[in-house]
Amino acid sequence: MRALGGDTRNLSTPATFYSGVRGVTGPLDQVQVEVIESLLKAASRWSTSWLAYGLATAWHEARLRPIEEIGKGKGRPYGQPGKYGQAQYGRGLVQLTWDRNYERADKELNLGGALLKDFGLALKPQIATEILVRGMEEAWFTGKGLGDYLPAELGTVVQFTEARRIINGTDRAAGIAEYARRFQDALVLGGWG
Repeated sequence: MRALGGDTRNLSTPATFYSGVRGVTGPLDQVQVEVIESLLKAASRWSTSWLAYGLATAWHEARLRPIEEIGKGKGRPYGQPGKYGQAQYGRGLVQLTWDRNYERADKELNLGGALLKDFGLALKPQIATEILVRGMEEAWFTGKGLGDYLPAELGTVVQFTEARRIINGTDRAAGIAEYARRFQDALVLGGWG
């Protein structure tokens, strides 16, 4: 399923939204604010539930800043160099792993092989945001996307729990669902629409 379409959305009361976000995250630094703003722009056609789950994923996986996986995949197969001579550990906001996922992101974002030459490009906020938004929407990671689990407007905790299958099976699904519920509340208070 592609983006929900229709008009682009924005926040009618950003200060109220950010107050709600800080209820989840605590104080935000400038990088985190920039990532949130980038997500709001890139996902401007997304429903409240979709955006809430995107924010929850970025918070859970990377604390709203593109990062390298802690431990860099040490002891895991993707911690070893792959066919591009680089370790395939997680990077960015969704912790992109494995050569095949870097290949998909490079192709879909029309990067012309740049990401395959330097997996570190997944740490650039613009690229990390596009990987999260397009990947979650278009089912890049597991063959399941946002439209498989979340409704056109508000989601439930059960739906958010199931949506973890978009990224990584069911690990920590309940905790991420709670983040999504709280981000959804912040979006509603902020007038996303």
